[in-house]
Amino acid sequence: MFEDIKPLFDNYPEEKELFVITGPCSAETEDQTLTTARQLAANGIKIFRAGIWKPRTRPGGFEGVGEAGLPWLQRVKEETGMMVSTEVANRNHVIAAVNAGIDLIWIGARTSANPFAMQEIADTLEALGVDIPVLVKNPVNPDIDLWIGALQRIYNAGIRRLGAIHRGFSVYGKHLYRNMPQWHIPIELRLRHPNIPIIHDPSHIGGKRELVAPLSQQALDMGFNGLIIESHCSPDEAWSDASQQLTPEVLNFILNTLVVRRDKQTTENLTLLRQQIDRIDNDLMEILSKRMQVSREIGKYKKEHRMPVVQATRYNDVLRSRVALGKEMGMDADFLKTILLAIHDESVRQQIEIINDRD
Repeated sequence: MFEDIKPLFDNYPEEKELFVITGPCSAETEDQTLTTARQLAANGIKIFRAGIWKPRTRPGGFEGVGEAGLPWLQRVKEETGMMVSTEVANRNHVIAAVNAGIDLIWIGARTSANPFAMQEIADTLEALGVDIPVLVKNPVNPDIDLWIGALQRIYNAGIRRLGAIHRGFSVYGKHLYRNMPQWHIPIELRLRHPNIPIIHDPSHIGGKRELVAPLSQQALDMGFNGLIIESHCSPDEAWSDASQQLTPEVLNFILNTLVVRRDKQTTENLTLLRQQIDRIDNDLMEILSKRMQVSREIGKYKKEHRMPVVQATRYNDVLRSRVALGKEMGMDADFLKTILLAIHDESVRQQIEIINDRD
């Protein structure tokens, strides 16, 4: 699966170029769309994006201008020479976008979470028989199999110019990010299917324009294939997602300061460092094995004394102290909680196995 994926566009990006898709969250008016596009084109941008149909969380918000905005994208293409792209969510969107000569389409996070909607889009693309690049955003929930399944449906429809967009995952409550990056999920996608290009969306992950630059650099450092960033000629006046959009001028500054990592450097020192990682990983496995042996001994003690396996007070104390210690060592609190919870769950499983063993 996915072995014969093609580049999204022939000869782009070139060796020293950064693959960037940018433009406003929404095409609001013809003037706003063209003004933004002209400014971006002047800075060398080659792929313009603008939402025509905008799925909103609740009714009453701006849901896009609809098909009326497609001629605006056609004008962008004619006047600036940029390729144009937009989001689609159903059969009618796909047909309208293809008929309007849109160069690339992407499928949003709400749509990619719905297998019925994904299959409808796939069936429409197959019926049209078009060779159009398609990008699939990760579902709103952190489910890598659902994401891969959405990509497979498009692939099975005959699309070979296929890619993924990492836009982060919805989470309840207030956090630094609008959508949590959960970097391990796109990394797992890369490990399973290395042929699929992954485009990073710092606008929707960060939710704030000041987070776009650091998130973009982090994605590039991790080997992502490009960026999709929201840019608006007057972002503070935008009809949707105003806080995360950048002016073309600010975006140009950010893009010129990003460092793109290349694979063609000497790897001698990297090999030595990787060998160190391998040895450390082996040590970690031994330490974890010893920890689980102790957990099994604890399970025997609890079995003999009829004690419950899980003791919440003890676990909360351990979690608090270990996270505090790890933070002093320069590690992230969320990462530490994830690791410690996984270790705790395995320890509980080991103890339950001992308790249920009737010899």
